[in-house]
Amino acid sequence: MAEATEQRQQLSGEAIKVVSFRLGSEEYGVDIGQVQEIIRLVAITHVPRAPRFMEGVINLRGQLIPIIDLRTRFGMQRTDSTKQTRIVVTEIGTKKVGIVVDSVSEVLDIPVENVEDAPEMIAGVGTEYIQGVGKMNDRLIIMLDLTMVISESEKSQLAGIDAVLPS
Repeated sequence: MAEATEQRQQLSGEAIKVVSFRLGSEEYGVDIGQVQEIIRLVAITHVPRAPRFMEGVINLRGQLIPIIDLRTRFGMQRTDSTKQTRIVVTEIGTKKVGIVVDSVSEVLDIPVENVEDAPEMIAGVGTEYIQGVGKMNDRLIIMLDLTMVISESEKSQLAGIDAVLPS
């Protein structure tokens, strides 16, 4: 962790561009480079024999995209979707994946010196997902690495997901 602090000091004056979103009362952010697009929630088709961590799939311009609900992933209580519910499309391994979030707020430029290492546990989310905590005025933004939202074995299940999907 001292290494990350050292890197931030060298980058002083630079900013990290993040897409911020909400899950419940917490605000999260992901590096904009991890976000391919953000879409409104559409009907999710549940797939028999799909991995447990996957909610189902959506058809995005002719491509089937596996969907993961971040609330479920983080062990949070599920809620009904609203007009603000969004799917953040990212790439995990070699597969496009949609991540369901309560709402997407904005794109922020967080100065590198305002990002601190993550405490051991934040809002029930394990540190394997967390890159740090960004501070902007009176806001704390939990910085996530979406590529770490699923484990290595789940990534290999994702890679083989086409086998369980109907042709």
